[in-house]
Amino acid sequence: MIIRKATTDDLPAMLEIFAKARKFMQSKGNSDQWGSSYPEREIIENDIALGESYVCVEDEQILATFVLAMGEDSTYLVIDGAWKNDRPYGTIHRVAASGARGGMTDIIFEWAFDQAGNLRGDTHEDNHLMQRAFERGGFEPCGTIWVKDGSPRLAYQRER
Repeated sequence: MIIRKATTDDLPAMLEIFAKARKFMQSKGNSDQWGSSYPEREIIENDIALGESYVCVEDEQILATFVLAMGEDSTYLVIDGAWKNDRPYGTIHRVAASGARGGMTDIIFEWAFDQAGNLRGDTHEDNHLMQRAFERGGFEPCGTIWVKDGSPRLAYQRER
């Protein structure tokens, strides 16, 4: 398994993975978090341009994609609860897998933690699978944050 920065050449596979992820989330009772179009192509292109978008590749097939952003995340400035520490951190966003191989979230979380050493993430209250993945990955619940549209998210952190 190779984890590398995404390029614009990866866009078609990434868009397909996000479409599958949205359908999967909806089938599990989580239709609000990503709706019918999130993340839009422009968001993905911006993530790639910033160098924050990654893909997991095995046998030349993209199996998953995610964002690892290093530095302060503005949506994490206000929390109903408390972060585990105030040290510099990375934030993981937009985790999505093709479904062709199990365990991708665990692989992504371990890799991202190795890069950041102090890692934050969040998910929708209806995304029970991601909540369990965070807890399985050694993240601890820290409280509630609010994303740009004002909707709440459960916030998690893993520290070294």
